[in-house]
Amino acid sequence: MQKFLLFIDRISAIVGKTVSWLIVSLTLLITYEVFSRYALNTPHPWAFDLMIMMYGALFMMAGAYTLSRNGHVRGDVLYGFFPPRAQAALDLTLYFVFFLPGVVALCWAGYNYAGDSWRILEHSSITAEGPPIYPFKTIIPVAGAFLLVQGIVEMIRCVICLKDGKWPPRQKDVEEVDVEELKEQLQVKDEDIEKLDAIITAREKDRK
Repeated sequence: MQKFLLFIDRISAIVGKTVSWLIVSLTLLITYEVFSRYALNTPHPWAFDLMIMMYGALFMMAGAYTLSRNGHVRGDVLYGFFPPRAQAALDLTLYFVFFLPGVVALCWAGYNYAGDSWRILEHSSITAEGPPIYPFKTIIPVAGAFLLVQGIVEMIRCVICLKDGKWPPRQKDVEEVDVEELKEQLQVKDEDIEKLDAIITAREKDRK
């Protein structure tokens, strides 16, 4: 079972990290459009539509990856103090009450929404001669399907935690740097940092 859970995590990670490159593409597109608009005086009417679609695709397709890393926003004021079994029970309840109905509705409505868009070969109406948006709308049910599968995996994790009393391991990924832990690993104390800061400040004053 653990291999299956980690396999789905890896799929979500591959999808999430692949679409994350849209950040680079979006940055380059915005930079190009600003330069073209203000320096060359040749704005492109399709640029705004494309920016919206790229950002929307990034936002939707990264949902499953974020869920696999337990990275979605939650109220941790009390949750963090709960024992693992209580956390799992609360999570499982919320998955059944809110997550499953919401994501299933997203998949179903998104499928019909995309189907209607494909039937009429819909184009954007935000700007004149807007680009086609039916491929973009296809992302809605696809992203919903990935999110649903990852949500089922998280529900299985909740059941395992209720049974074993501890959360099953997740696939390791990039984590925030713990400053105190880093100090301990490098055997650096606050006093050392203060002394170094004083030396650097003194040298800067001498140069002036």
